[in-house]
Amino acid sequence: MRYLSTRDPSSRPRTVSFEDALLAGLAPDGGLFVPERLPALAPESVADLAGLAYAGLAARIVGLFAQDSFAEAELRGFAEAAYRGFRHRAVAPLVQLDERLWLLELFHGPTLAFKDLALQLVGQLFDAALARRGEQVTVIGATSGDTGSAAIEACRDRAAIDIFILYPHGRVSEVQRRQMTTVDSPTAHALAIEGTFDDCQDLVKALFTDESLRRELNLSAVNSINFARIAAQIVYYVAAAAALGAPARPISFSVPTGNFGNVYAAHLARRIGVPIARLVIGTNANDILARYIAAGEMAIAPVVPSLSPSMDIQVSSNFERLLFELKGGGGAAVADALRQFRRTGTLPPDEQAWRAASGQFSAHRVDDEQTLATIADTYARTGILVDPHSAVGLAAARRELERAPGGSPMVALACANPAKFPDAVERATGVRPVLPAALADLGERRERVTVLPNDLAAIASFIRSRARRARRAA
Repeated sequence: MRYLSTRDPSSRPRTVSFEDALLAGLAPDGGLFVPERLPALAPESVADLAGLAYAGLAARIVGLFAQDSFAEAELRGFAEAAYRGFRHRAVAPLVQLDERLWLLELFHGPTLAFKDLALQLVGQLFDAALARRGEQVTVIGATSGDTGSAAIEACRDRAAIDIFILYPHGRVSEVQRRQMTTVDSPTAHALAIEGTFDDCQDLVKALFTDESLRRELNLSAVNSINFARIAAQIVYYVAAAAALGAPARPISFSVPTGNFGNVYAAHLARRIGVPIARLVIGTNANDILARYIAAGEMAIAPVVPSLSPSMDIQVSSNFERLLFELKGGGGAAVADALRQFRRTGTLPPDEQAWRAASGQFSAHRVDDEQTLATIADTYARTGILVDPHSAVGLAAARRELERAPGGSPMVALACANPAKFPDAVERATGVRPVLPAALADLGERRERVTVLPNDLAAIASFIRSRARRARRAA
């Protein structure tokens, strides 16, 4: 299994191993790594996966993508260590809401968000790869809320990793912020950037395109721009589909998304052979993906703060991977389209690509008022509290079911514990969710945070002054 860049213009693209893609995160040309070819799951193989413990399933599925770098037995050990501390023995349990609709709970990890399912495993992979190579890396990531705390938890206090997470100052929930800023570790750094998540994401990409800095610090990424995260996210789609009767019947998924990584993992699950009938995208008021699926126009608008801040994104990085596929694997065409997108704010029209995308996904915009209504309605119907991001996915799922009644079961992703967004949940239901006991004192812990301007030089200087690799080189 080899990986190539979505922006490589050559007719014979340079390829790297899974381990190289894992440690690099972003390709040297600024593109994202994708598999040169996809593995395949036969229908009988999907049936055989039903009933497997989650760690065993993760080893099997991630092994399809990492087979040149890690043996399945090795991956099983990493997965068992990654998921041992989850609060639910099933790791990603399914909860039935009605005769057609299910909720896939992805928030039982240490930071109460779906990012834990990928990043706890990726942390194990990093450790193993770096130990084999005798190397040290500086991990840099941007977060709109949940990736940051999950990445810090996965990478903190590791001998070969320093981690720096950029987040938009004042644009994440208090719980999300404190989960990043109260970590007492000399190797973990939370940086509040005066700007939006899109600004943070652009800064991270700019740091990676500085070849001198990249070599000096041995930069690596943990955002969903790292393909290892995508591979690990495919697992819970396979688990849910197998549990609900695949391959004998197809399953549909509704995914709240801003950066397109989570729903792209579902798309790959379908492409490798999981029988997925419909993939539904739920967006908040920052609806660039919904606008594209509806009309083929991808145009950047100002970021609107919402009750679901992790989705307050206008530039969806992982869409680049789908675009590479839609343009027939043409790296030059992708690079050119993205250059125009960043220069003009609008992706050049491509009707063939749009029709292909709209045939594979549907999308619904869910504003704050509808989000609150969904939280309230779900609680009234079922007694279950959901966070605003999960509510976006549920609202999109219900609209899709109304539009196309009958057919396959619909699974909506519950991406965060409602206690991460207590104000919105209480506003909708009158009930204030409480954090699990291990995080009950989160509001009393001392915060460690650095506020920095939206300035590449200032951020690079700060990272150089704190990263152990840079200090040793000096």
